[in-house]
Amino acid sequence: MNDADFVWIQEWYQTQCDGDWEHAHGIIIETVDNPGWYVTIDLTETYLEDANFDKIEEDKNDLDWFFCLKKDSKFEASCAPCKLNTVFKIFRKWAENCMEE
Repeated sequence: MNDADFVWIQEWYQTQCDGDWEHAHGIIIETVDNPGWYVTIDLTETYLEDANFDKIEEDKNDLDWFFCLKKDSKFEASCAPCKLNTVFKIFRKWAENCMEE
């Protein structure tokens, strides 16, 4: 994972923490048996909760695939083992673009 993206996602999470939000919401990163990763970022009570996000997906082969979508108030993504940084880059770009609007 690119250090800059990892630091950014940590800072985004910390910014959401207000003494209440983090007790019911957060970021979940888990493995799946494809193999790969599944990421859920809860957007409830954040500036992204009502923002539009168009599904993004790519499926080149068993080791080069990912998809990202927004379902209800959650950003959800699944990806191949070496594509976790791609998912975080997509989330970061979207989140930063939404802040500028």
